Amino acid sequence: MDIVRALNGLTQLGATWVLWFLVLLSVVGLAVAIERAVYLFGSRDDVSALSRDLASLLARGDLEKARHRLEESPSFEARIAVAALDSKDAQAAEERIAKESTLVKLDLERRLVFLGTLGNNAPFVGLLGTVIGIVRAFHALGSGAGQVSAGLMAEIGEALVATAFGLIVALPAVACFNFFQRVIRARLAGADALSREVLAHLKSQG
Repeated sequence: MDIVRALNGLTQLGATWVLWFLVLLSVVGLAVAIERAVYLFGSRDDVSALSRDLASLLARGDLEKARHRLEESPSFEARIAVAALDSKDAQAAEERIAKESTLVKLDLERRLVFLGTLGNNAPFVGLLGTVIGIVRAFHALGSGAGQVSAGLMAEIGEALVATAFGLIVALPAVACFNFFQRVIRARLAGADALSREVLAHLKSQG
């Protein structure tokens, strides 16, 4: 019974705090999305042109210029290729590529778990607000001898708004999460293609 009383006390707070909590989560989610977008798109480079330049320099055996060309690029694709270029042979290069790719992937996916969690759970937070609002509405209905008042209708409306707002918060979070994951996969594929230029050179020298 103590649990029931505690839950009843929670419902007396109303669903407004749930809405404000969702607002807070949406603001944090927006901040994460902006920060990740700036990070991902601020470190881009023309990987196709970079790959052509690298292939040309490696074909001439000019490793210093090849390294300089990679190091002047702001992209993490070049960072992975540099790790391969500094290896003694193809086998060592493959190990360094795998290691650097893992570290880069962890860096790129930082904070994205928040967007994924927000997208999955915001509807349930909104549903909690709905349940609280409905319970309060039933309490009001019981204390009012079955009379449907304007306050009761407002309580029900607030309950439904909580569910809707939970969905409004969740949908952009899921969209951003999926978009960033797709961008990361594409860029890691570009990094793999660039690193293979270095691997091909090392194998030809071995």
